[in-house]
Amino acid sequence: MTIKLNKVENKILELLTGGDGVTSVIAVVLGFLTATILLIAIGKNPSGMYQAILQVVSGFDSRRGTWNARYIGEWLVSSVPLILCGLSMGFASRSGLFNIGAEGQYIAGLTAAQVIALFFPPVPVLHWLVAVLGAILAGALWGGIAGFLKAKYKVSEVVSTIMMNYIALYVHRIVTFSIQGTNTFKTPDFPVTASVSSAVMSSVTNGSRLNYGLWFTVLAVVIYWVIMEKTTLGYSLRAAGFNRDAAFYAGMRVNFNITVSMLISGAFAGLAGASVSLGLFNFGRVLAAFDNFGFDGIAVALGGSCTAGGISVVGLLFGMLRSAQPLMQSRQIPREIASIIMGLVVVFISLRAGVQLFVEWRMKERVGREEQ
Repeated sequence: MTIKLNKVENKILELLTGGDGVTSVIAVVLGFLTATILLIAIGKNPSGMYQAILQVVSGFDSRRGTWNARYIGEWLVSSVPLILCGLSMGFASRSGLFNIGAEGQYIAGLTAAQVIALFFPPVPVLHWLVAVLGAILAGALWGGIAGFLKAKYKVSEVVSTIMMNYIALYVHRIVTFSIQGTNTFKTPDFPVTASVSSAVMSSVTNGSRLNYGLWFTVLAVVIYWVIMEKTTLGYSLRAAGFNRDAAFYAGMRVNFNITVSMLISGAFAGLAGASVSLGLFNFGRVLAAFDNFGFDGIAVALGGSCTAGGISVVGLLFGMLRSAQPLMQSRQIPREIASIIMGLVVVFISLRAGVQLFVEWRMKERVGREEQ
C-alpha cells in the first residue's frame, strides 16, 4: 500500500534519510541559532560571539584590524585531544559498545607518558617516541580491561568504564606523588628530549603551543578510517555493532572483537594523553580532577556520527568554541555560551531518532485508518 504524506512530513523524511552529515549540519546551525536568540534575550550583542569565532579560525581581530596566527595554532591545539577522544568513543560505538571510559584511558596514557618522560634515558627522538608508544599501550590496556570483562563475564562496559575513570585518576595521583620532587601541582621538569613540541610549528603560528600532536591526530584519523572501512576486522566490528547475535551465527569471533575494539578505543584516548602531557607542558601534572577531554569526546563522536571525517569536523568545531571562550568574555559575552552550543548540537542530533520514531508512528496510524 502506498502511504501518502503531507509536504511537511515528506520534507522531514528527506532530511532524516539524507545522511548523518545533513543531520549534523542542521544540528550545528540550530545550536548557533538558539545561542544567538539566548544572547539577544539576555541583552547581549551576539555579534561579539561571531567576532570571537572569526578571530579563532582566521586569526583576524575585527576590532583592531590586526592578524595573529597564534589563535589558529591554539585552536588546533584545543582540537587535538577532543578529536582523539572522539575517535575513542566512536570506535567503540561502531562496534556496538558505549565507551564512557575515554577519560580514564586518557589519564592512563598521560600518566604513562609522564613517567617515561621522567625516567627513560634522554635519547633524542627515541625518548619521546617511547613515551608516546607507552601512552598508547597504557590507554589500550585500560580500555582492554573493560573489553575483557564485557567479553568474558558480560560486565556492562558502561558500568566498568565509569568506575575505571575514577580508578585511573587515583592511580595517577598515587604514581605521580611517588616521584621524588613532586609537589601538589607538578613533577620535576621533563628532559627536552621527551617533548613533542615543534619550534617550526610554533614559529609558523606566532608562538602558539601547536606541536607534533597535530600529526599524531591526522595519522589516528587515517588509521581509524582504514580499519573501519577497509579491513576485515573493521567489517566484523561493524557487523557486531549492527547485530551481535547475527555476527555470532555468521561465525565471527564476537567476544574477541569486543576486547579488540576496546583495546583500540583505549589506544586513541591514550594518545590524547601523550599529546597533552608531552606537547603542552615541560613537566608532569598532578591531576586534581578530570580534564574532561574524554567526556567531551562522547559529544564529539555523537556529533560526528562516529565516522572519521565527522569526528574530525566536530572536534575542530568544539575546539574552536573552547578556544573562543576567553575572546567571548573580552567582548562581554558569557563564556558559558560555548558550552551551551556544544550541548545543543548533541541534543539536536539526538532528537533525530525521536523525530524519526514520530514520523514512523504517524505513517502507521495513517495505514491503520486507510485499512479500516
